[in-house]
Amino acid sequence: MIGLTSIEKRFGDNLVLKSVSVAIEEGSVTALVGPSGGGKSTLLRCINLLEIPTSGTVRIGDETLEFRPGVKVSTRDIQRLRLQTGMVFQNFQLFPHRTAIENVMEGLVTVLKWPTAKARERALALLEKVGMAHKADAWPATLSGGQQQRVAIARALVGDRRLVLADEPTGALDSQTGEAVLRVLRARCDAGAGGLLVTHEARHAAWADGLITVNQPQDMLQHSASMYCRSCHQPPHRRGRRSHEAQRHRRPVVEERRFLLRRRGDLLRLER
Repeated sequence: MIGLTSIEKRFGDNLVLKSVSVAIEEGSVTALVGPSGGGKSTLLRCINLLEIPTSGTVRIGDETLEFRPGVKVSTRDIQRLRLQTGMVFQNFQLFPHRTAIENVMEGLVTVLKWPTAKARERALALLEKVGMAHKADAWPATLSGGQQQRVAIARALVGDRRLVLADEPTGALDSQTGEAVLRVLRARCDAGAGGLLVTHEARHAAWADGLITVNQPQDMLQHSASMYCRSCHQPPHRRGRRSHEAQRHRRPVVEERRFLLRRRGDLLRLER
């Protein structure tokens, strides 16, 4: 179980996150949708402690850290919790002096102390999954934005992470490549990891098992993804022979509950 309890984050007098409590089951994906400036990226950075919460509790598996104003958390405790997370950044954050495969290997060799040969084998397998094995020895500067993003996704999936945090991982990808990447993320979560996915795309959020909506800054609400997915198309991993019949039977429920998905610019809002 991955849990946040009463997380608050302030930058000076600016309150960005106010009493945010979220639960993510291991083996599931939760989508985080809402307008820009609502605190979505800040929430992800508070979970892996790139930003230290002002107050609240972060729990990942058996590791729990409590934060209080004015109380410093030790570097060892931060590293212990951070080791259980993988992060896909919005702007890639690849090391420019490392090749694609070296970027993926870096955490395994430097932090987890894997032998180089074993780390390279694991990194190459992940690059294969995201369609980048043929660019394993390429420098980041020679890769397109979409190619850099796929390398960053492979890096986030390396190791046995309990939680994968993805900040708009398909933003630089075409629709076909984006869905292929989501399949990789989905497979990792099906294998036991939890996933938190920031997205503005309804069809990508439909891959999730749970949903957190941001209606305005500081206002985050957690829902069952079934409410969301009834209003949009089923993703490929949920399609089957009976999907058409199942959708026909669900339609009256949708109308009765009047869930409506609207997209206005980059705002996704779930209304009841």
